[in-house]
Amino acid sequence: MDDIPLSALFSFLAVLIVLSGFFSGSETGLMTINRYRLAHRAQQGDRGSRLAHGLLQRPDRLIGLILLGNNLVNILAASTATVIGLRLFGEAGIAIASGVLTLVILLFGEVAPKTLAALYPERVALPASYVYWVLMRLLWPLVWLVNLIGNGLLRLLGVSPEDAAEHNLSSEELRSVVAEAGAMIPHRHQTMLLSVLDLQKSTVEDIMIPRNEIVGVDLDQGDAEINQQLTGSEHTRLPLYRGSIDELVGVIHVRNVLKLASAQEGPLRGEDLARTAVEPYFVLEGTPLNQQLLNFQNQKRRIGFVVDEYGDIQGLVTLADILEEIVGEFTSDPATRIRNVYRDTDGSYLIHGSVSVRSLNRSLGWKLPTAGPRTVNGLILESMETIPKPGDRLVLNTYDVEITETRGNAVRTARVRPAAA
Repeated sequence: MDDIPLSALFSFLAVLIVLSGFFSGSETGLMTINRYRLAHRAQQGDRGSRLAHGLLQRPDRLIGLILLGNNLVNILAASTATVIGLRLFGEAGIAIASGVLTLVILLFGEVAPKTLAALYPERVALPASYVYWVLMRLLWPLVWLVNLIGNGLLRLLGVSPEDAAEHNLSSEELRSVVAEAGAMIPHRHQTMLLSVLDLQKSTVEDIMIPRNEIVGVDLDQGDAEINQQLTGSEHTRLPLYRGSIDELVGVIHVRNVLKLASAQEGPLRGEDLARTAVEPYFVLEGTPLNQQLLNFQNQKRRIGFVVDEYGDIQGLVTLADILEEIVGEFTSDPATRIRNVYRDTDGSYLIHGSVSVRSLNRSLGWKLPTAGPRTVNGLILESMETIPKPGDRLVLNTYDVEITETRGNAVRTARVRPAAA
């Protein structure tokens, strides 16, 4: 190499340093690029994204190719720098060349390109994928041999390189992705996505209408009472029962009742309603909401009766209740969102003891404890550890609660004053 001019050696060394920076930076860019955005762009037909996505399907092969190129370039750079050092400074030039080259490679071949790639991974990774696609085919036998040896060593440690292509996210990890999306996902959509993920944390008991609040038609009533109840009903589907909800007959739809009424003269009879009723659909308590949503879809149902392990009806859950867990309440006035909750002019709320604590928190933005009892009555009884009397007061998570009415051993109504009121 003594015949090669120093200018040519310096030029060759500069090219090698640039190539070292390319390999280092492109490795960081490809490994840090957003895989989901990359997959979306690849599906949209972007060629660079398709190439990068294909290379990342087997990262062990890609890393092998990058390291082959990077090590080859760095070894050539070290050899070239040594020759330059010897020709300029003699034997001392070896140490000088090693020190200078280490600093240059660190700055221009590692730190700067990797920092740039970490900040702008797509700008670095997508153009580099064209180069690696060509190199992978030119150097495939060598890459295959290197990976064969490397993967063999990994298998001895119980690591399978084929599993590296799997990037499954847990629900909690997906929550973090959605929560950190920021402005990329509108806040309303972000809230809905998080609500979908939260469905598995709640069960049908959390949102069901309690047994004592189920509105249905008692067939043991007279025909006049039945027709009056049907006329004034606010619901499109009503349970039919005889005497009590435990003697459930089925569920009727108001649309079918109207057809039946138009087809005959005179008031409807209980027997007529029973013939149009659909067989009741039962839901086992403890069923997660995400599973129940699928069950409603598979069974083509919109209403289900929640039963305990003994088969006793505990409440009623509807498809609309689950959808409200995702999209929020369908009404905008807080005072009308929850039945048996009444807001007074002083900012306090008169609340029936059967109201769900969870519904209060969701609709009014409160932070009452939800780890224990599900109703206001249960929460008060657990907190006081005694049977309350009208006029008794307590504080629940900074909410001032006053018992206003009791019935038997239960709280019928209570007045709650939020901390800010």
